[in-house]
Amino acid sequence: MKEIVLDTETTGLLVKEGHRIVEIGCIELDNLVPTKNIFHVYLNPERKVSQKALDVHGYTDEFLSRKKKFYEIADDFLKFIENKKIIIHNAEFDLAFLNNELSIIGKKKIEVSNVVDTLDLARNKYPGSGNSLDALCKRYRIDNSRRTKHTALIDCELLSRVYVNLIDQKEPKLNFEEEKLSKEKNINFSPKNYFKKIVFPSEQEIVDHKNFLKKSLKKNYFN
Repeated sequence: MKEIVLDTETTGLLVKEGHRIVEIGCIELDNLVPTKNIFHVYLNPERKVSQKALDVHGYTDEFLSRKKKFYEIADDFLKFIENKKIIIHNAEFDLAFLNNELSIIGKKKIEVSNVVDTLDLARNKYPGSGNSLDALCKRYRIDNSRRTKHTALIDCELLSRVYVNLIDQKEPKLNFEEEKLSKEKNINFSPKNYFKKIVFPSEQEIVDHKNFLKKSLKKNYFN
C-alpha cells in the first residue's frame, strides 16, 4: 500500500488573512518503507512572508520571488498524490492552505477522508501529553537534531518515522537490518525455521500436579 507523507510551509498562520504556501514536501511510502519518490518545491507566494513565519522556516521574500507559482506545479503535485492515502501532522492546517491554492486555480480540493492526521492519532494514543512533532520524536527516540528550522522534507522524513511508531509497527530500518543479516549469514527467517526446545513433564511431576489440583478444588469447594 502506497502512502504520501506531506508537509507545507507558509507565509503565515491563517488562510483568511491571505497567507499562501511557500514550500511543499512529500515522501512516498510503500508498505511503510520510504521509496526514492519524493515531491519537493519552493513556491513564490506572490505576497510577503510574515516575520513569525520567517523565524520558523527562514525563507526570505527574495529567495521565494525566483521560484515557481503554485499553478505551475499543481498538475505534477496532484499526479504525485493521486490515489494515495496522505499522512499529515495537524492536517487541518495544511489542508486549508492546499485547498485554498487549488481553489484559486479552479482545481478539485483534497478530500479529508483521504487524509490520516497523525496529530489525531497521537492525541488518542497519548491524551494530555505533548504531541508536537518534536515531542513525538523525543518520545520515540528519533533524532531530530537536523530540525533547526521547519523545512518540509526534513519534517516529512521525521513524520514518516513517527507515523510507523504511532500505528505500532516496527520501523522499516529493522527490516533492512534483518534482510542484511540474512544475506550475510545465509539465514532464512521464515517461521518454519524458528523453533524452541519443548520440555515434557516427568511422570512424578504429572502425579504431583494432579494431587495439587485435587487439593485446590477440595479447598475451594468447602470454603
